[in-house]
Amino acid sequence: MRDDSARARTATREPRPQATQILEAAGIAVENHVGAMDEDELIAELQGVQLLGIRSKTQLTERVMAACPDLIAVGAFSIGTNQIDLAAAARRGIAAFNAPFSNTRSVVEMAVSEMISLTRRLPDHNRNLHNGVWSKSAAGAHEIRGRTLGIVGYGNIGSQLSVIAEALGMNVIFYDSAEKLALGNATRMSSLEALLAQADIVTLHVDGRSGNSGFFGREQFAAMKQGALFLNLSRGFIVDLEALKAGLENGSIGGAAVDVFPDEPKKTGDPFSSPLQNMPNVILTPHIGGSTEEAQRDIGIFVATRLRDYVFHASTSLSVNLPNLSLDQVQGSHRVAHLHENIPGVLAAVNQVFAAHNVNIDAQLLGTRGELGYVVTDVAAGIDDDAVAALSSMPGTVRLRVLS
Repeated sequence: MRDDSARARTATREPRPQATQILEAAGIAVENHVGAMDEDELIAELQGVQLLGIRSKTQLTERVMAACPDLIAVGAFSIGTNQIDLAAAARRGIAAFNAPFSNTRSVVEMAVSEMISLTRRLPDHNRNLHNGVWSKSAAGAHEIRGRTLGIVGYGNIGSQLSVIAEALGMNVIFYDSAEKLALGNATRMSSLEALLAQADIVTLHVDGRSGNSGFFGREQFAAMKQGALFLNLSRGFIVDLEALKAGLENGSIGGAAVDVFPDEPKKTGDPFSSPLQNMPNVILTPHIGGSTEEAQRDIGIFVATRLRDYVFHASTSLSVNLPNLSLDQVQGSHRVAHLHENIPGVLAAVNQVFAAHNVNIDAQLLGTRGELGYVVTDVAAGIDDDAVAALSSMPGTVRLRVLS
């Protein structure tokens, strides 16, 4: 079918002025929703909606997608995409986008501030003064200069933190399951255990893949240096908080900063509970590592731009689940985007349909990714309904979009 309806409206988790401005300027009507929505709420709200923007608390499941056939793309206004069933989205021809770089600096700055605060025991001093107790002492307070920082996960955030920490005079070691180039004077460790044995501060920056669930528990805390500090600004489900609490209580862990939790409230004002509450030298924050005005602005611009370009140009550049492809459009041409199963002969079959219906090709580009293939074709004149029907009914077709 022709995809003119893709220019309809976007449902988003919360108001994002930059994203709204970009989409509305492109002629897309935007409806904003504050707070996360569950499956039933999403299904009710997404009838007739082509684009969806969400953050970490709204889960886009296969059940939701099955009940919302008009949906063509989803944008995660976050680094992670574990709130989206990416495989199901790909099978249904729903492009998924995220913002992998936009809040990197904000998370790094927060990690640095927390390392300094914990090393100087600022949470304890702050609590004492709020309780009316003047307790000036240098006992247990240190500079971060000369201390060893162990970074677990050396991606966009971990590597940038590495550079800044080194500039502050820290020794940096890191561990990543993938091969990563060390920046500056950072040293790659051969194992997590080797890192834990040396680091004065351990900070986690791993991704949200399901295999990382329960990644850091009693065994890992026991392997840390006596009195070492621990930070988690990545994913809540990767850390055993009871094990961390035990380490804090027995003094083997000297302090901790935790920004993410296994179970987080859906919206501001909801009650929150954690075993780490009211513990000494512990900083708890409500998943705000990337929550700066600068980061939120950049995320809104980045994701909205990806959604807009997919709607109007069929560009899947930086999509996390479809073949990445961007074709400069020939002036005056019409664009046909064909997402299909990655099986032999599809491109030839597509072009045979064009030839059979006297459709002249101006430009064409094919990309594949795993089980999917994606071909974007610019044609000199319009494409008739018979040709559209022939392309749609081809074996292996996942989604066909015709853009004027």
